[in-house]
Amino acid sequence: MNRYVKWGIIGVVAAGLTGLGIRTFIPHENSELKENPDKGKGKKEKILSVRAIVLHEKSLTDGLYVSGSLIPDEEVDLSFETSGKITDIYFKEGARVARGQLLAKINDAPLQAQLRKLQAQWRLMQDRVFRAKALLAKEAVSKEAFQEAEANLSALKAEMDMVKAQIQQTELRAPFDGIIGLRQVSTGAYATTSTSIATLTKTSPLKVEFSVPERYAGTLPPGTALTFTAEGDLTPRKAKIYASDSRVDPDTRTYTVRALYDNKGGKLVPGRYVSVNLSTRQFDNTLAVPSEAIVSEMGVDKVFLYKNGIAEPVEISKGLRTDAEVQVLRGLHAGDTVITSGTMQLRTGQKVTLR
Repeated sequence: MNRYVKWGIIGVVAAGLTGLGIRTFIPHENSELKENPDKGKGKKEKILSVRAIVLHEKSLTDGLYVSGSLIPDEEVDLSFETSGKITDIYFKEGARVARGQLLAKINDAPLQAQLRKLQAQWRLMQDRVFRAKALLAKEAVSKEAFQEAEANLSALKAEMDMVKAQIQQTELRAPFDGIIGLRQVSTGAYATTSTSIATLTKTSPLKVEFSVPERYAGTLPPGTALTFTAEGDLTPRKAKIYASDSRVDPDTRTYTVRALYDNKGGKLVPGRYVSVNLSTRQFDNTLAVPSEAIVSEMGVDKVFLYKNGIAEPVEISKGLRTDAEVQVLRGLHAGDTVITSGTMQLRTGQKVTLR
């Protein structure tokens, strides 16, 4: 009995598979084509929606944005011209000092004693010259004796001047107006000519130092205006270029430039990081297109023009590039409509519509 059931099941399965195969190979109507008879025929050409601009002549400025730093107008590490023990320090750290102000002093007692000795000799020698001159008038002494007395007086004067100069070397004076920094020595210390006493900095005006690419070398003459902002302070400040380096740095291929900022009130201090913005060149009556409108293929630059609903490519020559636009030297004319979006999808003769 089980054998008959088994063979019956096999027969039913075989009949089902046979019917399915026949159904597969029998031609039948495509239900999708039945619902849409036009499907499968030639597709309608797609019209691309784009943006465009109409070109007009304009002024284009070559703007340059670089980083720089503030440096002092003058700065020096103060030290004595001679060695000795420091006897007095007259300045306060961080204070403003004037040119010629006495800042510190080293021991000059031996020099002062020598000066007093020479001054006493000077008075005596003056009397001798006076008497010799009177005797010469009476022909009581020879002219040679009078000239010798004058020579001795001149030699003594020179010796006194030398001692006075040595005394001046024991005094440390400010070479210019500025702000004195932290002192590095104390009273009683022995100072040599290499001992740094403090740093004197002139903070008004300040110098703005920055470097530009080598292509701008020679294009930034003295008097060129610029604006800058200091790190952490977005207030724009104006400065003027006063000097440039004499050569391009062969390692960095940059050109160093300096500008002056008056720094009234001393709000800025040297060493701060700044962002510099300046205009290097200006082109009047020129054409420019947005940088995204330009397509570069095989070293050729081109843009697409909108003409009666069709995109037509035009080869161009580029000039100045700013952060948003590119100057066009050849290939375009005022009044042309340049496509600015979807440029990577455009082809010659592509149908387009303007948004």
